[in-house]
Amino acid sequence: MKLQPDRSINTDAPSAALRARRGSPVTLIRRALHACAMKRHTLLAATLLVTTIPTFAQPIDGRGGRFEDDLVSHLEGQWLVTRQIRGTTVQNELAASWVLAHQFLQIYMKDTQVPPRYEAIVLIGYVNASKEYVAHWTDSFGAKYSAIGKGTRIGNSIEFRFEYPDGPFFNTFAWNPSANVWQLTMENQGADGKRSLFAIDTLNRK
Repeated sequence: MKLQPDRSINTDAPSAALRARRGSPVTLIRRALHACAMKRHTLLAATLLVTTIPTFAQPIDGRGGRFEDDLVSHLEGQWLVTRQIRGTTVQNELAASWVLAHQFLQIYMKDTQVPPRYEAIVLIGYVNASKEYVAHWTDSFGAKYSAIGKGTRIGNSIEFRFEYPDGPFFNTFAWNPSANVWQLTMENQGADGKRSLFAIDTLNRK
């Protein structure tokens, strides 16, 4: 005997319920277009983030770079310098300003005599690749005694080391933020590795 399907049972009910949950074809198309638009916005935002981070977050060396430093920037301006050297005290003047597309802070220092017996021009910069400060020191003693010092920062101070034929020379720039004062401590190093004090400069703003 061949069984006949029971016509009283609606076999299309599950499909109808599924279509009701999914929505009409127009609704499905709208949902698909909205999903595509959201993906495009997300991709665009990610692309903009990737392309802008190197510009603002990574300092560069070379053309287009700037030397921005929260310590060295406090040296900009006009200063009165009191130097203690070999048991005597002398007065100097110092002016510091940004030069060469903000790649260096230029220091111009001279004594108060007219005309000055001593003058110095120093360019302080920073090498991002090696994470070192540099100081190009030139003065009225001439090219033979000019030098480039390399420095590292510890807290609010930078110790520059200059190499000379008779041994290294150190100049430590230390900033006291509470007193708004800089102190430059200059030391010679002997063959035995011991340091001896050469001079101390104390800088007060004019």
